[in-house]
Amino acid sequence: MVAVERSQGWSRQLRLTPLTSTAYIAVKVLVAMLLGATSIVVTYAAGAFSGAHMDSHLWLETGVIAWLGSLVFAAFGVFMGYLLPSENVMQIIGPGLALFAFLGGLFVPLDQMGHTFATIAKFTPMYGLSQLVHSPLTGDSPGAAAAVNVVVWLVVFAGGAAWRFRRDTARV
Repeated sequence: MVAVERSQGWSRQLRLTPLTSTAYIAVKVLVAMLLGATSIVVTYAAGAFSGAHMDSHLWLETGVIAWLGSLVFAAFGVFMGYLLPSENVMQIIGPGLALFAFLGGLFVPLDQMGHTFATIAKFTPMYGLSQLVHSPLTGDSPGAAAAVNVVVWLVVFAGGAAWRFRRDTARV
């Protein structure tokens, strides 16, 4: 939506208001979080109806962790919306997220991919969230590195979105 709003001249209108970049990005991220919550609920419902079994506290715990972790990708979407033109943003975000998922070990377990691949995975945006969401299921502690990974990527993407918002509204 950010890229579409930019292409329609909405940035010029925002420049006339006292709206700060932080407030604007926060609203965009909150909307994305609502959509993320819907996606998680639908996915978990589909799993439950198709026979997936977990203890009830695990459904809730993993769902909340996944939802909170989606902050990273909400910020990523806003950042990409300001970084890329509207006609290209979805063509880049889709494959980009698939690449993040592959490199983060979501498609193939990292222990089957070798040491180099496992090392690279630890620096991708999906890795930390994957570790945090899977830890209640496995009973293993995700470690501080997973939480640091999520926080660092959140700061990078949110900071990038704020930077691009300020730059975008300053030039119109």
